[in-house]
Amino acid sequence: MKNQLEVVGAAIIEDGKVLALRRKSGIAEVVHKYEFVGGKIEKGETREQALTRECEEELSLNISVKEALAEVCHEYPEFIVHLTIYRCERLSDFTLKEHEEARWIPLLELTPENWAPADADIIKKIKSKA
Repeated sequence: MKNQLEVVGAAIIEDGKVLALRRKSGIAEVVHKYEFVGGKIEKGETREQALTRECEEELSLNISVKEALAEVCHEYPEFIVHLTIYRCERLSDFTLKEHEEARWIPLLELTPENWAPADADIIKKIKSKA
């Protein structure tokens, strides 16, 4: 049976644009693809605590977690991801630490095939609400 991961991500949307981060490492399906900032929930953490920690670790970014926007379950060859994306408000500037690029992409220009597969499923849902 494949390992199952509980993961959270932050949809930071400002002026009709979403913050997209391009990965520089990871499994083949996600390298050089866009993703939402976020990561795995550690033991004893709430989803909101994990998301706040991940944003700080990956971007030195302070956020305010708002409502959940969408959930997906995506099966990669190596594991299964249960991903919940939250709308988040950016409270500070950020610095790239683990990503090769950050872009603000207009919601109407989001292209799911440019995103990591689990995030692409979320992009389709967010775009349909735009």
